[in-house]
Amino acid sequence: MSREEVGRDDADHTFAIRQARESDVEPVVDFTRDTWGDRHGDYLPDVFGDMVGTDGPTQHTLVIDVDDGDDVAGVLQCVLLSETEAWAQAMRVNPDYRGYGLSPALSRAAFRWARDSGAVVCRNMVYSWNVAGLGQSRSVGFDPATEFRWLQPEPNADADPALDVTADPDAAWAFWTASDAREHLRGLALDAGESWACSELTRADLADAADRDGLFVVTDGGTRAVSALAYTHDREDDDGETTTLGVYHVAAWADTAALDALTDAVARDAADRGVDATRILIPEGARWVSDAAATRTPVSDEPDFVMAADLTDASLY
Repeated sequence: MSREEVGRDDADHTFAIRQARESDVEPVVDFTRDTWGDRHGDYLPDVFGDMVGTDGPTQHTLVIDVDDGDDVAGVLQCVLLSETEAWAQAMRVNPDYRGYGLSPALSRAAFRWARDSGAVVCRNMVYSWNVAGLGQSRSVGFDPATEFRWLQPEPNADADPALDVTADPDAAWAFWTASDAREHLRGLALDAGESWACSELTRADLADAADRDGLFVVTDGGTRAVSALAYTHDREDDDGETTTLGVYHVAAWADTAALDALTDAVARDAADRGVDATRILIPEGARWVSDAAATRTPVSDEPDFVMAADLTDASLY
C-alpha cells in the first residue's frame, strides 16, 4: 500500500498511512504499554509483532507514520473473516498525537481495503465502558449492531447433564436460526479463525464443531439448547504460567433446565480437553443474564458491544 498523507494542514508533523512493518513494532509497543492500565492492560504489546509478520491477502495492518519514519501515531488492523465480512481491531492512537484528527483517516483506509477485498460489512468490538472508543466508532461510520456477555462455566469432569445431549448439526442449525438469541445477536457468534472476532455463524461452523466432538445439542422432546466449540487458546501470564482457554462460538437455549444441561455438557468437554477456563458468547439482556444467574453459571460482569459499518456506502471511505 502506498503512503497516504493525512492530518490537519497546520500540524507540526507530517503524517501518512501505510502498511505496518517490522520497524514499527517497538514504537507501537511503547505507546500501548499502559493502555487501560487501570482496567486490565492492553494485549497489543504482546501480539503486535505477530500481527505485522502475518499480514497477507486476508489481513492488513495499518499505521500512521510520523515524519517519514520517526514515530508511529496510530495503528489499526483489518481482517477478512469471510468473503463478505471484515473485522477491525487494535485501533490505537498514540497519546502524543491526539488532537490531530488522525483516527478517521485510519478507519477510512481500513474500510477501503476491506471493500476492495470484497467485504460488504466491517465490524468491531468495543468494551461497554470504553465511551471514547464508542464515540470514535460512531464518528467514522460504525453503527450499533449487538451486545453480548461471556458465559463462563467452570471445567468439571464430573458434570452430568440432566437432559440428553447429541451432536446433530442439522438440529443445531434449525434451533439456532429460529432462536431469539440469533435474532438479538444478528446471527453473530465468535469466529473460529480470528481470536475475539465475531462473524455470522454458519451451518458449516456447526458441522465442523461436530467433526471435532465439540457440538452440544440438548434435547428434551425436541431441541432445547445449542453450543459449539470454536477453538482452544493457550495464553501466558506475566509470571510465565500458561492457561488454556476453551472458546465456544455461542450459546442459545429455551429455558433454564436446557441451559443447565448445556453448561454441564460444556463443563465436561472443557475438562476432557484440559481447558482451564471457558468463554461462551451469549446475548446481553435481562432474560439471558438472569438465566445464567439462576443456573449458578458464572457470567462476565459487563457486556461488550459489536458495531458494524455498511461498506456499500462509499461515503465511509
